[in-house]
Amino acid sequence: MTDTLGTTRPETRPRPPRGAAGLRPRRWPLARHSLALARRALVKTLRNPGELMDAVILPVVFLVLFVYLFGGAVAGSTQEYLQYLFPGVLVLTTVLTGQVATGLSIVQDMKKGVFDRLRSMPVPRAAILTGSVLADGVRYVIALAVLFGVGYAMGFRVETDLASTLAACAVAIALGFSLSWLTVLVAVVLRDEIMVTTVGFLLPFPLVFGTGMTAPTETMPGWLQAWAGVNPVSHAIEASQGLLLGGPVAGPVTATLLWSGAFLAVFGTAAVLAFRRYA
Repeated sequence: MTDTLGTTRPETRPRPPRGAAGLRPRRWPLARHSLALARRALVKTLRNPGELMDAVILPVVFLVLFVYLFGGAVAGSTQEYLQYLFPGVLVLTTVLTGQVATGLSIVQDMKKGVFDRLRSMPVPRAAILTGSVLADGVRYVIALAVLFGVGYAMGFRVETDLASTLAACAVAIALGFSLSWLTVLVAVVLRDEIMVTTVGFLLPFPLVFGTGMTAPTETMPGWLQAWAGVNPVSHAIEASQGLLLGGPVAGPVTATLLWSGAFLAVFGTAAVLAFRRYA
């Protein structure tokens, strides 16, 4: 372009729109705000470690009790039973970890007006819930690390390799993460600590114990065998057994991931929609 004096000026290009404060809008708002709120949830957990202890201690208690009470009767020796039981307790750990703490935290924040303050900020509504659930990722890692430490002290040994072990943890975490959205939905809809606690503690029992975790399904009555056959947690336990001890992997892993995706789509979408109605 040439001005009135005949000098050439560089062509000006339109600048991208700026926000209300004169700053360019930042990308990926849902991911950024979710991670920021996940950090806040972790800080709350560090200040109140009791929220984590129940999810860490309870699976260890189940492992120790079942091994030394039923190991000799079921498998003939505690060592053999430990090898059989541990993959199932691995799945139990991830299912328990995210069921109560997240739901209770959401109810408390709703009653204290924390979410009302967040609504006045440019924060995506879904990020408020997603951030709380993402914080469970650290809880999962801590709980699994403690479980493996206790299991190895008792004599459990992985019979595959490190990559398979990490894959078993990842599959179990995927299932636990997707199921935790059910308690999030209960928290958003009912906003009651007692109901969240009841659902969080009762949900794992028919899912985890209605499987071959503690005993082969062939020894169970017919109706329980039928439930174990359609129970999604059965696939997760079979995947964990295959990845930790050797055996079929592709089918159980695929089934677990499909169930996890279905739970996330149904419970996660319902929780976000219910929260938007609240907000």
